[in-house]
Amino acid sequence: MVTPLFHHQLDSVPKPGEVISLRGAEAKHAIAVRRMRVGEPIQLANGAGLRVIGAISFIDDAKGEQSLTLTAQTVVQEDSPSPALVLIQALAKGDRDELAIQAATELGASVVVPWQADRSVSRWEGSKVTKGVERWQSIVGEAAKQALRAFTPEVAQPVTSKQLMASFTNYSRVLVLDPTATVSVSTVELPNQGSIAILVGPEGGMTDHELESFQSCGAHRVHLGDSILRTSTAGMAAISVLQSRLGAWS
Repeated sequence: MVTPLFHHQLDSVPKPGEVISLRGAEAKHAIAVRRMRVGEPIQLANGAGLRVIGAISFIDDAKGEQSLTLTAQTVVQEDSPSPALVLIQALAKGDRDELAIQAATELGASVVVPWQADRSVSRWEGSKVTKGVERWQSIVGEAAKQALRAFTPEVAQPVTSKQLMASFTNYSRVLVLDPTATVSVSTVELPNQGSIAILVGPEGGMTDHELESFQSCGAHRVHLGDSILRTSTAGMAAISVLQSRLGAWS
């Protein structure tokens, strides 16, 4: 049986045997949606690598604020993934960009950056910026729980292509997914530490100007084989290849 995970901001690192109280939306989800019962195993994570595994010792299912308590059995502070994978996802129409960041989170992305590409149909302007970031943060949070990850990816503020190029020096390697590239994502040289950024273009692809500008700033153009993938699946495919090469699933 897979032990379900819930988010909980712990004030301090608990010790085995310590009793922890879970309240609010996460407790309601555990009780009303997952139908969890006393004695069942449960995990808590703070989104920053701290994982607590224990068993439910008490459930308060009264009307109003539902809550439960658990007794910690195992407490682990996990190391941050290295190299970290950063998905730079172009804004896309419909829910294609949301599907992309959801899958990327489940596969191990550490950071998600919304990118206002030249050909992005969707536009985050004014109040849409805050709403968009909050929406994406909620999506990656739920995806991290689904994947039982102790780390929840951070959603950065949206960037333009110009701002994006200025940030390239923050990464150990920048990979631009380009169907016309001559190098495969399966053979490009990878760093052993730091971070790897993966750029995914919008529905219409990146412009020649963007591709040339990114390359001139040190990015590496890589392809994913003969198939042309959607913006909702390209990042997922690239991260899967990288995780396999980095030994994440060994």
